[in-house]
Amino acid sequence: MIESKMPKYDWGQRVVAAVDLFNDGSYPDCEADTLLVEQGSSGEIVQVGMHEESATPVYMVEFPSNRVVGCLEDEIELAQA
Repeated sequence: MIESKMPKYDWGQRVVAAVDLFNDGSYPDCEADTLLVEQGSSGEIVQVGMHEESATPVYMVEFPSNRVVGCLEDEIELAQA
């Protein structure tokens, strides 16, 4: 059994996309490889979950485009206050 990694971020925190975020095929109504969010875009974590197979935290981030995108820790960073 894989040990779960504790989430680095929490619900309600403001974050920015550390990289361009592309559709990996899991975002509905968009073709695969479509740019969903540009690097540097800010958003808010609206849910924190866990990818069961890899025991990795997944953050649902709402960006200004009203898109809620699942992000991994290396894809986001805390926004500067």
